[in-house]
Amino acid sequence: MNAAKEDTKNTSSATGKEWKKIRVEYLHSGAVASVILDDGKGNILDYIMMEDIQAALDSFSSNAALKLIVFEGAGKHFSFGASVEEHRKDSAAAMLRLFHSLFYSLGKLNIPCACKISGQCLGGGMELAIACHFLFADKSARFGQPELILGVFPPPASVILPEKIGLAKAEEIILTGKVLSADEAHQTGLLTQIFADRNVMNIQVDEWIKNTILPKSASSLRYAVKATRMKFNHILSNFLPQLEELYTKRLMETHDANEGINSFLEKRQPNWSNS
Repeated sequence: MNAAKEDTKNTSSATGKEWKKIRVEYLHSGAVASVILDDGKGNILDYIMMEDIQAALDSFSSNAALKLIVFEGAGKHFSFGASVEEHRKDSAAAMLRLFHSLFYSLGKLNIPCACKISGQCLGGGMELAIACHFLFADKSARFGQPELILGVFPPPASVILPEKIGLAKAEEIILTGKVLSADEAHQTGLLTQIFADRNVMNIQVDEWIKNTILPKSASSLRYAVKATRMKFNHILSNFLPQLEELYTKRLMETHDANEGINSFLEKRQPNWSNS
């Protein structure tokens, strides 16, 4: 058994919280919190899962000993993304409000975050991943922001990607909806490291945590994160609300945004009106 796993406990037993679509485990004597997306399918970031993640982040705010948060997906895939059903006009505003709260909460925590990625990492799943400081992936990982194919756009990625990999690469990913292999994502500078397979990734990332994160002060790590992310968080907190309004008040009033979502759910080709 992995030494870190011997040290695991689920927060549901520690706090009374019953997670519906995630699991939370504490590793390395409580210094690392692992948030595992687990809906039994493609780890869709629907309203229920987002509420779970938000509750987990809220619980971390009072944990002074926490040095790292690690996100990963149960099963073969990290996440297929946010629920397309919840992108419909009548639910989009509430969904985006909750989804964006996750990014604001991560910014306020100032706790280093890592993401371990296998399989599909798309849409809102990729946005959650790129909000992390360290991204690790195995060769099966695939990255993409396919929202424009559905007639919409990804607000968090529109802010985060240019900051992390530059405007030109960010525009290519967002405006084409192309899917990147792990190697291609690594070439953009998005990934910290790639591994041959998931098992190797788990072993090597655990060693990285032991050697790189655990020897450091939890308090000093938070000040360092606050310093390195000062500009990033300022941009996110100022521009993400504007993009949320652009999405809900203008984009979702267009025919094509609604047609794109509906055609996907109805499994047919969209009939664009260009308006």
